[in-house]
Amino acid sequence: MKILCQKSDLLNGLSIVSKAVPSKTTMSILECILVDSTAGNIKLTANDMELGIETVIEGQIIEKGIIAIDAKIFLDMVRKLPDSAVKIETDDDNKAYITCEKAKFTIIGKSGEDFSYLPQIKKVNPLIISQFSLKEIIRQTIFSIEENDSNKIMSGELFEINNNKLRVVALDGHRISIRKIDLKDEYEDKKVIIPGKALNEISKIIGGSADDDVSVFFTDKHVLFEFDKTIVISRLIEGEYFQVDKMLNNNYETKMSVNKKEFLSCIDRATLLVKEGDKKPIVVSIEDEKLELKISSTLGSMKEEIDIKKEGKSLVIGFNPKFMLDALKVIDDEVIDLYMFNSKAPCFIKDADENYIYLVLPVNFNNVG
Repeated sequence: MKILCQKSDLLNGLSIVSKAVPSKTTMSILECILVDSTAGNIKLTANDMELGIETVIEGQIIEKGIIAIDAKIFLDMVRKLPDSAVKIETDDDNKAYITCEKAKFTIIGKSGEDFSYLPQIKKVNPLIISQFSLKEIIRQTIFSIEENDSNKIMSGELFEINNNKLRVVALDGHRISIRKIDLKDEYEDKKVIIPGKALNEISKIIGGSADDDVSVFFTDKHVLFEFDKTIVISRLIEGEYFQVDKMLNNNYETKMSVNKKEFLSCIDRATLLVKEGDKKPIVVSIEDEKLELKISSTLGSMKEEIDIKKEGKSLVIGFNPKFMLDALKVIDDEVIDLYMFNSKAPCFIKDADENYIYLVLPVNFNNVG
């Protein structure tokens, strides 16, 4: 193989696919990025058997070929090359000779034939969604997934398609995040659970333009995202998702409308008194025209009042400040509505059309300030 490309194009491509290189694996071939020019374009691929990413970069193919190169060495090396043209040549012993201006590297590679290729996905009946919408949906829900593997279902997000509606749900046992958007077309009903890891990486890669689309293809076991010159393939999580609708309740005895920025800033200030790993709650006292927020810890205490509008009963309720902050940070509305039944029932933050719903479980509090 002999190819020529600009450092910037190569670096961008390597940065994209390296997100699918496993941090730990017993299969050394999975620690590699595949460089393949056999099909008339320069294609980079990485695959950890759960998540695979493939992207095509600009460049000139002088001789076709294929090789797998250690991802970490390859990426670190290209980062430090001069901003110029990069030539990659290979020989029959799977050595890669990489030249950029006066810098010349020889890297021991592996046979491209040994690489674990991405599964073949039949590209039919795609779901079309703008890059902006997909990036926003992920941003506004991903923080609610379970980060460890104690419950596989909770480590993914439910993507539910119903006619021209897409609903995305994430939960971790303490909170639920739901986003709903209108699609441009109608589709067959579908429910799949997509791993949070795949969605996280996609949100980092896509540009987020409202004018550019992502095509999403589904099979029984995989989902494929296609955008720009990149495809991301992920295994789906098997199993039945939680019956979230049974957890949602429109009954409330207290409704509070508050300026989101003020409420967020107030909670953010309160967390200055919470050590990392500490589980001190914020206590919110809701009266007729004001909210009083209190927190007390080994570092000190704080009280602050905010003007609100209230319907229904007065209420005192405690929250984990992180869970409340995570939800507030991704809501774009200037004024938000919180619905509560009592101090032991979930709090709902939602808009009138329920395009977003955030459920946060309250926590017990004692002797705060």
